[in-house]
Amino acid sequence: MTTTRLIEQELAAAEAAQRDRNDGKSRVCARRAVALATDAWLARLPRPQWHGDAMAHLRHIQQDESFPLPIRQAAERLSTPVTRQHQAPFTTDPIADARLIIAHLRNTPENAAQEP
Repeated sequence: MTTTRLIEQELAAAEAAQRDRNDGKSRVCARRAVALATDAWLARLPRPQWHGDAMAHLRHIQQDESFPLPIRQAAERLSTPVTRQHQAPFTTDPIADARLIIAHLRNTPENAAQEP
């Protein structure tokens, strides 16, 4: 299965979970979709610079100033634990945040990444 298909599968699972009012599962699936997109983006780099799980990827994105502010903010919202949902910057639409990050990664040239 292609990475694009796996990403869409995770986003579809996130949407299904959201319809079922299972916000935790929706967030996990959205995070996994971002992790898949990040792995695909990193694979295009001459020398991958990060490793880790979905949360590690989101932390890298939110701290890397080479990413536009809206992308870093989406990563921050998406990585905020559910236990802090009544505090900013918790996202109420993890799927939209995931789609924003994924679209950016798909359109970011390989030479745009900074060294950590």
